[in-house]
Amino acid sequence: MNRNLKDAIRIIVPCGSLGAGVREDEIAYGLEQGAQAIATDAGSTDSGAAYLALGISKNNRGAVKRDLTILMQAHADSGVPIIVGTSGQAGGDLNLAWTRDIVLEVAGELNITPRIALIHCEQDKATIKRLNAEGRITPLPPSQSLDDATIDSCEHIVAALGVEPFVAALEDGADIILAGRATDTAVIAAFPIWKGAPWGPSWHAGKIAECGVQCADNPTAGSGVLLTIDNDGFEVEPLSLNNRCTAKSVSGHMLYENSDPFRLIEPGGVLDVKDAEYQMLDERVVRVTGSRWDPKPYTMKLEGAAAGLYQTLMLVGVQDPDVLANIDGFHDRLLEALYVRTRQCIPAQELGEFHISLRIYGWNAVTGLKPPAGTATPPELGILFVSTAATQELANSIAQACNPYFFHYPSIMGKELPSYGFAFSPADIPRGQVYEFKLNHVVKLDDPFELVSTEWLTFGRKNKSEEKSNA
Repeated sequence: MNRNLKDAIRIIVPCGSLGAGVREDEIAYGLEQGAQAIATDAGSTDSGAAYLALGISKNNRGAVKRDLTILMQAHADSGVPIIVGTSGQAGGDLNLAWTRDIVLEVAGELNITPRIALIHCEQDKATIKRLNAEGRITPLPPSQSLDDATIDSCEHIVAALGVEPFVAALEDGADIILAGRATDTAVIAAFPIWKGAPWGPSWHAGKIAECGVQCADNPTAGSGVLLTIDNDGFEVEPLSLNNRCTAKSVSGHMLYENSDPFRLIEPGGVLDVKDAEYQMLDERVVRVTGSRWDPKPYTMKLEGAAAGLYQTLMLVGVQDPDVLANIDGFHDRLLEALYVRTRQCIPAQELGEFHISLRIYGWNAVTGLKPPAGTATPPELGILFVSTAATQELANSIAQACNPYFFHYPSIMGKELPSYGFAFSPADIPRGQVYEFKLNHVVKLDDPFELVSTEWLTFGRKNKSEEKSNA
């Protein structure tokens, strides 16, 4: 990692997330420009905890296979390595195995035998309990201090990787790296750091390119970007010739999913861009200088997902003028009536703890806050009913008890009963379990590889490793 960088490093970031739609012409352009690696994220926590808890991907398998086929064909033609982080959406071992199987399938179809590194970062509960007992785990806001019961409630726990495991796999000759949960930035920063590029520009380039073309002027024109990292900074340009990066579009991406536009905390340090300068080299390319890396004690973020209660949904569309004339009042009266109805219909000892919510789309479903006075009345509303209970059967029973009121409750008592527009029949839709993140913490480590193992795949023995290591 301490090599002197002689020549600029070029990296293709083909898309914002594997499965989003890699474009063959863009990959060809990047390779023509001398790209030496392809690096892409494949997931995040954006879509909630279910994907880690269940070990599944939200992305269609066919879409991920399509993208991997394009990238692996590019590897076969050029020899450039492929680096994938947060495999299978959440980066747990099940998610990683899902992606591995697709890669092996594509390799067979292309008749290639790449050297594949699987970087595991899923954690067993005993390890997390030990680290917590040693005082090495601290919560991130708004989480609370960790206890054994919370750890035990998690279905799966992962630790977000920094660059070091990627660098080690590259050093050991990986053609394809499939990693578990990783910071989006580390997936891209690892290759230039391995080649000897300064850490500041490498991490900053990774942050800017993490979402592919989202750092360009038109985030819908094309899919990926090309990075060029050297000793003094980096350059970024869209892989589509019909798009361009600007100083505004590039610098603005530091605000994406980051509370501080000048500092980004990563494993082992902080990216500091307070002194960064963004310059248009031409109409398509932006050059960035002045990025700095401040080493800090090594930490990894822990994410743990748990399965919880069960929910049932109902949905209506409302155009009733009485409802629209007093939306907040209707919400409050209907919700109270639904609670009363539920308690009348289901014995308390059977009911236990439960919850009902009404989410009014077109009014305040996103925030739950009352709109400011004077907000214009919408022409119609969508009202989503959600019952939450200990079992699916009980959540269903609550919805069925509430069904007549939800579809016919008047805004003005004494008037003829309205009938709202139900979206489906049967009206009640079992949603299954609620999943939530229970771990949103960081763990202090002396060794970046303490919670990491790397598995190497050998062709001819499908899905079996030739070795496992801690590096």
